[in-house]
Amino acid sequence: MDKNGTDHQKTCQDNGSRRARRCNSIHTISGVVLDKLQKASMMKRNEKYGSLPLREKQVDIIKIKAIEDIGYAQTDAMILNSLVPEQDSSCQQGLYFQDGRRRVDYILTYHIKKSGAFRKQPMRHGDNASKRSTKKDQPLPMKKNDPEIGEQDLSMDYHEDDKRFRREEFEGNLLEAGLELEKDEDTKTYGIGFVKIHAPWNVLCREAEFMKLKMPTKKVYEVNHGNNFVEKINTFIHKITEPLHPNLEEKRISSVKHLSYPFSREKQHLFDLSDKDSFFDSKTRSTIVYEILKRIACTKAKYSMGITNLLANGVYNAAYPLHDGDCESENAEPNDRKLLYEEWASYSVFYKYQPIDLIRKYFGEKIGLYFAWLGVYTQMLIPASLVGIIVFLYGCATVDDNIPSMEMCDSRINITMCPLCDRTCSYWKLSTACATARASHLFDNPATVFFSIFMALWAAMFMEHWKRRQMRLNYKWDLTGFEEEEDHPRAEYESRVMKKSMKKEHRKRKKHPEVVNEGTNKWKQTVETAMAGVKLTEKEKLTWRDRFPAYMTNAVMILFMIGLTFAIVFGVILYRISTAAALAMSSSPSTKSNVRVTVMATAVIINLVVILVLDELYGYIARWLTLIEVPKTDKSFEERLIFKAFVLKFVNAFTPIMYVAFFKGRFVGRPGNYVYAFQSFRMEECAPGGCLMELCIQLSIIMLGKQLIQNNLFEIGIPKLKKLIRYFKSKRTSVPEEEHDKKLQRYEVDYYLEPFAGLTPEYMEMMIQFGFVTLFVASFPLAPLFALLNNIIEIRLDAKKFVAELRRPVAARAKDIGIWYNILRVVAKLAVIINAFVIAFTSDFIPRLVYLYMYSTDGSMHGFINHTLSYFNVSDFKSGTEPIEPMQLGYKVEICRFKDYREPPWSLNGYDISKQFWAVLAARLAFVIVFQNLVMIMSDFVDWMIPDIPKDISVQIHKEKVLMVELFLKEERGKLQMLENLIARGKEAKSMENCNNHSPINRPQSRKESSASLQSQNIDV
Repeated sequence: MDKNGTDHQKTCQDNGSRRARRCNSIHTISGVVLDKLQKASMMKRNEKYGSLPLREKQVDIIKIKAIEDIGYAQTDAMILNSLVPEQDSSCQQGLYFQDGRRRVDYILTYHIKKSGAFRKQPMRHGDNASKRSTKKDQPLPMKKNDPEIGEQDLSMDYHEDDKRFRREEFEGNLLEAGLELEKDEDTKTYGIGFVKIHAPWNVLCREAEFMKLKMPTKKVYEVNHGNNFVEKINTFIHKITEPLHPNLEEKRISSVKHLSYPFSREKQHLFDLSDKDSFFDSKTRSTIVYEILKRIACTKAKYSMGITNLLANGVYNAAYPLHDGDCESENAEPNDRKLLYEEWASYSVFYKYQPIDLIRKYFGEKIGLYFAWLGVYTQMLIPASLVGIIVFLYGCATVDDNIPSMEMCDSRINITMCPLCDRTCSYWKLSTACATARASHLFDNPATVFFSIFMALWAAMFMEHWKRRQMRLNYKWDLTGFEEEEDHPRAEYESRVMKKSMKKEHRKRKKHPEVVNEGTNKWKQTVETAMAGVKLTEKEKLTWRDRFPAYMTNAVMILFMIGLTFAIVFGVILYRISTAAALAMSSSPSTKSNVRVTVMATAVIINLVVILVLDELYGYIARWLTLIEVPKTDKSFEERLIFKAFVLKFVNAFTPIMYVAFFKGRFVGRPGNYVYAFQSFRMEECAPGGCLMELCIQLSIIMLGKQLIQNNLFEIGIPKLKKLIRYFKSKRTSVPEEEHDKKLQRYEVDYYLEPFAGLTPEYMEMMIQFGFVTLFVASFPLAPLFALLNNIIEIRLDAKKFVAELRRPVAARAKDIGIWYNILRVVAKLAVIINAFVIAFTSDFIPRLVYLYMYSTDGSMHGFINHTLSYFNVSDFKSGTEPIEPMQLGYKVEICRFKDYREPPWSLNGYDISKQFWAVLAARLAFVIVFQNLVMIMSDFVDWMIPDIPKDISVQIHKEKVLMVELFLKEERGKLQMLENLIARGKEAKSMENCNNHSPINRPQSRKESSASLQSQNIDV
């Protein structure tokens, strides 16, 4: 029990001394009554389920009591006494049982049916308290006082009756496993019953030993933070950053650490058990109870493994641990949840570090690692953002000195360009694209190449930094020797195995019908069918043949979804082409001049909406595809779901960007011989300044739109909307008048919170963002800045969601972030390749280098624009494609220009690809190879240079092992010393006894006897 629990207990004891004296007498009387009621309820339950033959019944009992027989004292207080008087209001917050001493470690909820005849009239003169004390917290699994049983049995349907039977059996098995239960059906939450679960000390010790939980021992040692110089630097940095640390009691750097060791009941003397109530914190207690709930079998109702199966079949509708208390109220008692709300979930502390240790203490290691990773990622975005800003400012500063954009903006250079579309478009001047050319230079300059290399090394540094941070957390959280054990099979897997086993048994009975006639074998088949989740799972398992239809469905559906994404992108391309042609026919000059901007902006918005819709759709499809695969464990299910969802969402988010970066303007043909889609729509071209500017706009709008709408508005709006819907539903529900006067208990308040859906959505949005930051960073250097601003809000948004809007998750142990780290590595490697192609093929960096060193006459960039434009004779237009208004510029055009490397019309091989094209292509491919290998070698060098485990942590881990060996050797020496002392005391006592028994008459004989005894003692020693 924590500090708050002690305060509760003191308050109850101080305010109810008289009541406590009455309590003792009532407990004495009710103990006998409870024994009789428990025996009666067990007899009735056995009658209802029927009895099994002795041999098969022993199998069932061994299965259920496998843990119980290891050795613990089963207490008499398994079932809470319903006659305990109503305690003080300070004890009635739902965090404790009715006695105000035993803490609620877990909650199970189920639906109950209350007919109108049984709705009680409003209480008067304090009847509410007495009614609540007798009706609330009924004994389990008794049925006499249960409102679900009795006269309502006649109106219940078969399914409700079956669920009640399974609940009774499951709760009875929980009692046999050592847990203590308390029922509450008289709450303000109408139609919902609550089962409160408490794990006593002996159960906690037993399960902690089974789970190999590392607990702090009495042994304390000094932590060495490095050599004196490094320690001084760390102390100096800590003092400087003091205002950035949250206001916690544990914010100072601790110089000592408790030696941790897996808990053992035989070695309890090693641990500090002076305060047993706080030895296991609330997070550990709920984890232990959840492990028991998953393990307990429910065999008589033909369902096997634990709470996951019962939840899937609607026997219980929710199962969750409790929050520590209120967090938003100013009068709430101090607790970890309130501290997290004030120092972590508030936007006013956005500039402070996260209290990672407190997050881990309250939510567990898995969630703690997620927020630690998110914090490291956000911190690493700071230098990337600064460098990106410098690169952008460099482009702004050099835009007036950029010779190609100056030539393009010079109206004196009379360059007439070919029409952008057939018939309706006319000739135009290159100088009208001046703004586009100047804007392109902001992102297409030599600094972007440096920034691409920097971001590749940044990604390698980030992953190495995270590995080191992860190792420090593993050491600090005592996870260095932790190995994940195979989880319990999922309910769906057990059900599938059970069906497979039943089919085999059915085929077996058909082949050997004589076996079915034996009574013993009938019972054996019945028990084996009931034990399908545990017993038959060991015999049967799903092979690849069982899953082959699901695998084929997965492959076909994933390919279909990827094809659907490509089809939608192609549809947007057709929209761009047709809209551009339609706007070009407009009579408005302003509309004609802004065709490209209008088409690009509307197409990007359409892409964003499609991405947001398909993201939600692909999430559901990925879950469905994973469900039909029937993975065995939750870990396998999560990894398969993550892989499918990431592939689909990655393709969905980046396909429109890939089109602009690598395909737009590549397959347009040339004037007089254009490429047409469906023989009607001419493929669109890049702007005169290249496609990099459009790529930047597309990337920025999609990235910012996803972060603003999906990651922030959806996370804020959807929970609020769900809460509003639940509020209106509760208003429409007819509730008795007396229910309005009751105060919501803690477990009722938590019931109305959103259930925890896992960390997959949180990680997924960050992985997609990491792709935006790294994959196309050459075209958008400000991407890290926008990601940093988003993450500052995202951390506090997620914190508020976890602390105030979600039910408390079951704490899960984990030593790393799992499959997400592999996804990070893949994205980082892919980023090097994509950035190499963006620089080589999308930007004009390589063509400028080729012109500068191969074709420039004076070693400058003068003449570069003219070098990249080819000539076209307007007389070579195909019939029906020439401009309707050829004199729009005021003069007759005979030669127009278009962007490509082709021979002029007056050469022998007119309009063929020129030698310059092949020279530029060779340079581009060479750059891709050199850039890719150089950056990857540098990344691997960074990976090799930085060790995964910090040196001081490896020293501390070795020191812990040495201290543990010394501790056990010291313990063994103490045992030997104690044994020797006992032997010495035995010798002295025996010699004294012999001396006292000596007499003068038979002294010679006594000497012989004494010498013989001494001789025998020497032999014994």
